[in-house]
Amino acid sequence: MDSRAIWVRLKTRRWVYSFSIVATLALGILIGSIVSYGVKGKEGQKSSDATPLSVPAPQQLSNAFSQIAKDLGPSVVNINTESTVKTQRRRRGSQTPDDEDNGGSGGNSMDDFFNRFFGGQGGDAAIRERSLGSGVIVDPKGYIVTNRHVVEKADRIRVRLQDDPPGVQHDAKVIGEDPETDLAVIKIDLDRAAPSAKMGNSDSMEVGDWVLAIGSPFGQVGTVTAGIVSAKGRDIVPNRQFQTFIQTDAAINPGNSGGPLVNMNGEVIGINTAILSETNAYAGVGFSLPSNTVVQVYNQLIGPEHRVSRGSIGIMFDSVENPAIARVYGAGTGVTVSSVVAGSPADQAGLKVGDTITTVDGQKVTKGAELVADIAARKPGAKVAVGFLRNGKQQDTTVTIADRAKLFAARLNEDDTGNDESTPKQSKLGITVRKLTPEMAERLDMPAGKGVIVQDVKAGSFAEDINLGRGDVILEVNKQPVNSEEDFAKIESTLKSGQDAVFLVRPRGSTAQDGTIFMAGTLP
Repeated sequence: MDSRAIWVRLKTRRWVYSFSIVATLALGILIGSIVSYGVKGKEGQKSSDATPLSVPAPQQLSNAFSQIAKDLGPSVVNINTESTVKTQRRRRGSQTPDDEDNGGSGGNSMDDFFNRFFGGQGGDAAIRERSLGSGVIVDPKGYIVTNRHVVEKADRIRVRLQDDPPGVQHDAKVIGEDPETDLAVIKIDLDRAAPSAKMGNSDSMEVGDWVLAIGSPFGQVGTVTAGIVSAKGRDIVPNRQFQTFIQTDAAINPGNSGGPLVNMNGEVIGINTAILSETNAYAGVGFSLPSNTVVQVYNQLIGPEHRVSRGSIGIMFDSVENPAIARVYGAGTGVTVSSVVAGSPADQAGLKVGDTITTVDGQKVTKGAELVADIAARKPGAKVAVGFLRNGKQQDTTVTIADRAKLFAARLNEDDTGNDESTPKQSKLGITVRKLTPEMAERLDMPAGKGVIVQDVKAGSFAEDINLGRGDVILEVNKQPVNSEEDFAKIESTLKSGQDAVFLVRPRGSTAQDGTIFMAGTLP
């Protein structure tokens, strides 16, 4: 190798070494800057007062879940029911009622009336229905809490315990039902003490608390799912005043109904009742009736009368607070009456539609739930002082409490009114209305010449937004009577964007005793 080649190689190597030294020095300066920055901070402040982070010890949550499942699982039962349901064969395109109470009951039923009026075609058929649900044993004597809709109208109820051999089931009898809360108590007879669950206090639960749901989803007995309390105090059924739910993301599916929601102490803090889903299956939102409500209902259902007694004065109101109602009826706070049952204590005491109840026995009332809780807890026959506003003036009256169940005993099912041959003009509110015929007024227990019936509702319209539907009867708009299409059109023409619109409505299929409700909103 010649000297020139050696010089080039040494020179090259020297350059490499020089680059390495320079790079090392630069890296050292950079690291020193980073360390200096980390110690002094962006503004040059020291961080010696910072507390080092630490990782907590692992929690044996899975062990807690499995222990609760072992302890409580045997008290959770599978419920099978069978029932014979009479239905009507209808002309193609017609709809079936939501409830079969009146199905096939002959020519005098409301169902037959609507079928005849709108072209329905009769003919009874009997089908055998089977349903599946869950329940929880709360007494070693075999008393079980479940949902009313699990056992309603059942000809036969059979219960399977988790430790029963395959094919073994126990016949059960209904002890009592409460439609207001969708709860029922049933009983099985065993030759031994039944495994029973312990009730907990639902008021102690907070959003974020862990819970387990146990039941028989899709017939899979003894299924356990875990989640948290995702919300409390949910009202999911309009005008259902005794159902305020615990919301959970523990998986609840068809078949879970009537099963328990359990806290980490292994106590039942709710009865799984409903889900929110577009597919009729788990979508992350389920609802359980709180145990405190369950206990109150259970204790009355096992009593001598096997029914729940609640006080009532015979009024109805909008269950969802709506500022438009308060603004139109001139009351800042309180509960505005949307309906007064004829002959009820409220009617006898002089209360009228549009009155706003502000006090009960001198105690201020701001929400409908407060009013219902107060009145429902009082015994029938007791007297109560009611303060109310009428046309802006404060008034007082004394009302005698009645039995709610007896006061609202007569209720008819909802029925579709169908379409008439006429095609009235659709309003800018998004609804088509027409005057009630004498026959319809008579069958709906309506005064002759009163109200207009909603024939159609446009999708996405204001009417749909406030839940007006086909078959609803509109009696008033913003306190003004509506007795014809002309009345409705005249009032509608005065409504402007941004204005409150309050409708006094008789819901479809209801009677005078069912009462009226408000539907309201602010026009877009």
